[in-house]
Formats: sequence, C-alpha cells, structure tokens
Amino acid sequence: MLTQPTIDILRKLRLQGLAEAYLRQLQDPRMNELTFEERFGLLIDHQWTERQNRQVNKLLREARLKVQASPEDIDYSAPRELDRLLIRQLLAGQWLTSHHNLLVTGPTGVGKTFLVCALATAACRQGFKVRYYRMSRLFQDILLAKGDGTYGKLANQLTRVDLLILDDWGLAPLAVAESRELLDILDDRVSLHSTCLASQLPVDLWHQHFADPTLADAILDRLIHRAYRLKIQGDSMRKALAPLPAAGKSDM
Repeated sequence: MLTQPTIDILRKLRLQGLAEAYLRQLQDPRMNELTFEERFGLLIDHQWTERQNRQVNKLLREARLKVQASPEDIDYSAPRELDRLLIRQLLAGQWLTSHHNLLVTGPTGVGKTFLVCALATAACRQGFKVRYYRMSRLFQDILLAKGDGTYGKLANQLTRVDLLILDDWGLAPLAVAESRELLDILDDRVSLHSTCLASQLPVDLWHQHFADPTLADAILDRLIHRAYRLKIQGDSMRKALAPLPAAGKSDM
C-alpha cells in the first residue's frame, strides 16, 4: 500500500483534514469492519468539518472581537431581564440575512459587550463576516487611514462586512466631522448589511449627543427604523467578581 505518497498528494491538494482522517483509519483496526462507502464517507465528513472550523476561526480572527464569547456562555441566571426569545432569534441569524440592525442598551457592566460578541461568534459560525469596533478606535483608524492613503480600503471593508459592531456608542459626543464619516459608512450599508450598536444611553437620548442635529437625524434614521432593540437591566456584573482581600498582617 502506497500510504505515504497518498498522504503527500492529499496535503499538496490542501486536503489536510482528509490526510489526517486517512492516517487515523489506517491505525484503527475497527475500520476494516466498514464498507468502502462508509470509510469514504467518514473521510469526507472529517475534511468538511476541518475546513468549516478553519473558516470559522478565520472569520473570528478578522472580527477582532473585544472578548471571546460563545452563545453557550450567555448567562441567563443573572437578574438582567434578558429577552431569551429575542436572543434565541438573533442567534439563529435571520436578522443578518434580512439586513436588520440591533440596538443593545443598558448601564455599564451589565454585559452588553459580552452579549454582542457572543452574537458575533454565532454569526461567524454561520459564515457571516463581522467587524467589531469601539467608537473611539473606529475614528482613530479612519484618521490614520486617511493619513497613509488606505482610507478607500478601510471604507470598503466597513461598507461590505455583513455585521458591523459599534461598541461604546454615545460614550462621547460626536463632532461634525465624525458624524459625516459615520453617515458615509452607514449610508452605504443601509438595507444591505447589518449594524449592531451597544450603548449605555437609552435610544431616546442618542440624538442629543450629536453636534449637528441634521446629521443626527440622518444617521439615526438609517439605524433605528430597521432595528431590533435589546435592553439589559440590572447591576454591574463586575460586582459578582471576588472582592480584594482586606488589608491585614501578612502571613510570615
């Protein structure tokens, strides 16, 4: 049996999963009890799973999420009044296919960032391209891109990504120049891709954080009318962390 040449060819064809599964079959005597069709089916399944996992990992790296968060780790036991039905619906991904937006609001520390990152992880698992940004970092990257001549590339990425997450929305007032930049991005995304905003501020207070009310109207019009709203209540989740030990005599 020309095992090694076969393995080498599979790897040259970039069928690493198939090569690994083939080697495992050769080392497992139970495989002799299976038909050729059954063994071949197992090889193909392994290759498909390996390729899917690589694709998901690539999408997660490109998303640059602030925290690693899985949908399975969403804590429904904490008193935050999470809408389980809506979250389950969002995890299914239909809102991304329909190009709807999502507005997540609640006080600091209640887990907004973790929740949107968990939703982003679910989106990556379904093959959607995601990009996470804190608002301050977004404008920093735009300024740098304009300075080094790469703004066109950045703008194209922000326009075409399936899900754009903007965290810390409304943490600082938006100047006129920033509002114009944001309007350009959102105008190219409206009805074509989804945008998720996470904010400490209730949606009703967003308008007053723009320096220019006309730009505020234009931006919010593109965000709010096709958006699901998820409001999180409760105290900061950070209070659940173990407190620092009280000062006292050191053990000696």
